[in-house]
Amino acid sequence: MPESIIEVQDLHKTYREGLLGRKQVNALRGVSLSVPRGSVFGLLGPNGAGKTTLIKVLLGLVRRSSGRGTMLDRPLGDRNGRKKVGYLPEHHRFPRHLTGNSAMIYYGGLSGMSRREVLAKRPELLERVGLAKWGNTPVHKYSKGMQQRLGIAQALLHNPDLLILDEPTDGVDPVGRADVRRLLKQLQEEGKTIFLNSHQLQEIELVCDQAAILAKGRVQRHGTIEEITQHPHARIEFTLRGSIDEMQYALTEEETEPWEVEFEDVARVVVSAEDQATINRCLDRLRAKQIDIIEMKRMRTSLEDAFLHIVSEETVE
Repeated sequence: MPESIIEVQDLHKTYREGLLGRKQVNALRGVSLSVPRGSVFGLLGPNGAGKTTLIKVLLGLVRRSSGRGTMLDRPLGDRNGRKKVGYLPEHHRFPRHLTGNSAMIYYGGLSGMSRREVLAKRPELLERVGLAKWGNTPVHKYSKGMQQRLGIAQALLHNPDLLILDEPTDGVDPVGRADVRRLLKQLQEEGKTIFLNSHQLQEIELVCDQAAILAKGRVQRHGTIEEITQHPHARIEFTLRGSIDEMQYALTEEETEPWEVEFEDVARVVVSAEDQATINRCLDRLRAKQIDIIEMKRMRTSLEDAFLHIVSEETVE
């Protein structure tokens, strides 16, 4: 198993509201997750799930109420650990008087870089995010997508080991989102780890190796994209050869068969069952009736469907 770059166990964060601080808001309720080094990891959840609070706890911007964790082999919030992190916050704003070029100098200085170091790296970074021709333009003339690109560039300036990007494609057009995806994959190939918070489920599905779904301050699902999108029941699509009457008879001979059947057409059949053993019995039935099985494949849901199902279950509870 890859070494973890972020590891948290049983994180809790409780805010107090009201004039006397009597009302408690449990933003994080026992969050545990692990982010493998060198991965692209997605954090998903509805508004109010605790995603931004979790990121702020990781960075030490908010103090946890209880729990423990490490980031880059240092305790959460450790100042030396933060030096190796590139951060793009959600709804970030650049000072309006800055240009793209001067913004890079300004943010490089905040990261402890000299002007000479910034000037040496700036052209390549602006080129990578598609802003090479916009360096002298004031940022108040930038579109939202251009500001997001500049935000990614400043997060890369000090060559961090870990990138924490909060909604990096917010306001970016489809072409720009494809460019960002390519850049993230390139950065992963260069050995960087990317922790990505996004409402864009399709983006997460396309670019991430693993993800965690957060709802009401708890991790509801955590694993690879394939694991998260696996259908709750065994769901197999068969391509068969034989007469439709033979197929129907083989699969629906008894009224109490432990599977559900959908006949897409004369050759394609989708079988849903509770477990793999039931699927195996279905296979035995088909072979016993001498129906040829040309192809079979396990079906999965989209990340969006899986997300909605998981979040709706939490809402009901």
